[in-house]
Amino acid sequence: QVQLVESGGGLVQAGGSLRLSCAASGRTFSTYAMGWFRQAPGKEREFVSAIHWSGASTYYADSVKGRFTISRDNAKITVYLQMNSLKPEDTAVYYCAAARTTAWDLKLLSYDYWGQGTQVTISS
Repeated sequence: QVQLVESGGGLVQAGGSLRLSCAASGRTFSTYAMGWFRQAPGKEREFVSAIHWSGASTYYADSVKGRFTISRDNAKITVYLQMNSLKPEDTAVYYCAAARTTAWDLKLLSYDYWGQGTQVTISS
């Protein structure tokens, strides 16, 4: 069982930055791929980014490519999402998720565990 707890959300102005953290429990965290998703009011949850268990491969949605950076620290059992040049359309609840896979293809992972989410609000 893996438990995920997100933090770091908040209210920032457009053009600003935030860093989200996702702290995980469980000794097998280092072998899980991790992902970030978001859900805006009235919209479906959408994929944001994913990272291989080793940290050697990452994948981003086109909407955040070049602005967001996913990383992980397996020693701290934490995954991060650095968000720069934020836009009002980035406003959403952000969720982290864990996938029990060592696959290198991060595009269509099936995620097994989810956090409760953290609110990110970008003002214009």
